[in-house]
Amino acid sequence: MQSIGEAFGLALDLVASGDGDLIEIVLLSLRVSLTATVLACLIGLPIGALVATGRFPGRNAVLIVMNALMGLPPVVVGLLVYLHLSRSGPLGFLGLLYTPTAMIIAQTILIAPIVAALSRQVLEDLHAEYAEQFRSLCLTKLHTVQALLWDARYSLLTVGLAGFGRAVAEVGAVIIVGGNIDHLTRVMTTAIALETSKGDLALALALGIVLLVIALGVNAAVQSVRMTAARQAYV
Repeated sequence: MQSIGEAFGLALDLVASGDGDLIEIVLLSLRVSLTATVLACLIGLPIGALVATGRFPGRNAVLIVMNALMGLPPVVVGLLVYLHLSRSGPLGFLGLLYTPTAMIIAQTILIAPIVAALSRQVLEDLHAEYAEQFRSLCLTKLHTVQALLWDARYSLLTVGLAGFGRAVAEVGAVIIVGGNIDHLTRVMTTAIALETSKGDLALALALGIVLLVIALGVNAAVQSVRMTAARQAYV
């Protein structure tokens, strides 16, 4: 077991030298999480928009379910995906278990409800503000949704960021369906858990440092975009 000081020094050396294993794990994490975030936005944003602008029987029940699904336990999602993708499962013939695709599926299921619920709240507030104007223009449902999505794009970018944050930090589901296989399905969170259990704190700390830098970088980029948009609105 290394001391904290030694481990931290070795971790900084791994990051500064661009260690091959470290880069491979980081790139796979980004590929899986970004793909899952894009898919979750493609699924969640239209659902959020339709619920935000629609008035139908059972809407309150739908809202309760949407909010409840935001707290889906990752291990339960991982187990359900595993059962479907395992050899005896209904999708076992696809051979996706223990591949990055299985990890993307699990993360998409986890964060799509988050995107749908958060975007619903954003778009509902905006719809209430624009409702009278939309009625005067006699916009169709499709055009209303398109207008809301465009006007709320910067707020929805933050929603996407929340989904990405959940995806990139998730460990329970991806380790069940991915298996944490070296050079194939090992991502930052599963590698941190594995290396910590092995006592190799240097690589675990190095991955933790990269994870924090990614989170700070994405937040800074979104904040910069929102500030730029706000300045342009006053020009």
